[in-house]
Parts: sequence; structure tokens; C-alpha cells
Amino acid sequence: MRLKGKTAIVTGGGSGIGQACALAFAREGARVVLMGRRRDLLKQTAAQISRDVLVSEGDVSKLADVQRVVRHAVERFGGVEILVNSAAVLHAGTAETISDEEWDETFNVNVRGIWLLSRQVIPLMRKAGGGSIINLSSALGIIGGRCRVAYAASKGAVTLLTKSMALDLAPEQIRVNCICPGIVETELVADFIRNAPDPEMAKKRRTELHPLGRFGQPSDIANMAVYLASDESVWVTGAAMPVDGGYLAGKA
Repeated sequence: MRLKGKTAIVTGGGSGIGQACALAFAREGARVVLMGRRRDLLKQTAAQISRDVLVSEGDVSKLADVQRVVRHAVERFGGVEILVNSAAVLHAGTAETISDEEWDETFNVNVRGIWLLSRQVIPLMRKAGGGSIINLSSALGIIGGRCRVAYAASKGAVTLLTKSMALDLAPEQIRVNCICPGIVETELVADFIRNAPDPEMAKKRRTELHPLGRFGQPSDIANMAVYLASDESVWVTGAAMPVDGGYLAGKA
């Protein structure tokens, strides 16, 4: 029960990494607020938690939605000590092929959403005497990737947003870290593989990028998130933690 007595907002909580984080946090005793755009998926996650859970539908890129979700969290649980910014979108494309709409959505969700939510919860964490903000970056937030110009750029922004916030907030014991996963078996990744010209070869080539020989599971990322949310990591801030099966180990 490493998170007993703490309240966590988890974005993208209806599926994939966000859902895994929410379930892991609940097992560790946290009260969990699930935020996402699809209420049906959030309710499915909530049903697996059953107690001390709040479903609050909303779009992380919209200030009014963010304010409402945070307000509901305070009304229900009294405050917020943990924020997991997991919601994200991925549009494949180069600088020439990515559309204006895809570029804007990528940055609105992947970067603006983190900023909006963090800005709303920081005063609550300050009042509580500290807190932990955990951002989901990516291995592509550290290195580039072919046909991922918008996604990689947005995740690079997440990595440096994390470090800058960590410096600003450290005197108040508000820790800010990000997790940089390799390829994780989520709905988003499954759709990409499924739509490839040769799905079997697409999966094989990407699996080979990971020295440990497999894609990650959402639970692999959730385990790191629990650590960063807990008091075990009280001297950890401004870190970009690769959880990537060795993906980045051989990269310059």
C-alpha cells in the first residue's frame, strides 16, 4: 500500500498505459480519478477498481475540461497529490506529409494537455506540502524516429518540459519526472501494426529494436509510475526514465 491516502489523477485512464497505471495505483491504496475522452472505457476501468475511484470525462487539451476534472477531484477526495499525464495521440508522417490538423492535435494533446493539468494541480500539491507529477514521454522523446516528426517533436517537448518544471518546483517538494517507454503493446500500437502493408514483418522489425526481445506491456510502465509516485523516489526529480527493453542502450 505504497500510495495509501493519496489521490491521483490519471489521464488516458481508459486503456493502455493510463489504465495500467490507474489499476496499479488503486492496488497500492491510492484514490484514483480517471480522465479521458471516452466515458465507456473509463467506466470499464473504474469497474475493475470498484472503490475510491472517480470517472471524469474530459479532453486534456481543453482548459474548461481540465478545470472541471480537477474541481471534481477536490470535491470528491479533498486534494491531489499525484498526476499521471498519460493521454497521447500518434500520427505518422514526415514534415511534408503530416497535416496541419494532425500536427496541431499532436501538440495540443501531448504537450498542451500536460501543461494545463500541471498548472491546475500545482497549487493543490503546494498546499499538501509536495506531490509527484509523472509525464509519459517516449524513447522518441530522446532520439528521433522515421516518419514520426510530430510525435517525436512533441515527446521531446515533454521531456524538456519535465526537466524545466522539476527545477522550478523542487523547492516546494513537488517532483516532476517522465517515463520514456519503448514500443508498448497498446491499442495505439496494435492499430499501427494491423494497418501496415505486412503486419507480421512490421511487428518483427520493431520487436528486434528491443534487446530484451519483446514489446513492453502496460504493466511494465505502470510499475515505474508507482515508484515515481511513491515515497521511495523522494530524491528523484527531473529524470527521464527509459523503460524500453534496452531500445535506447545502443543509441548515441
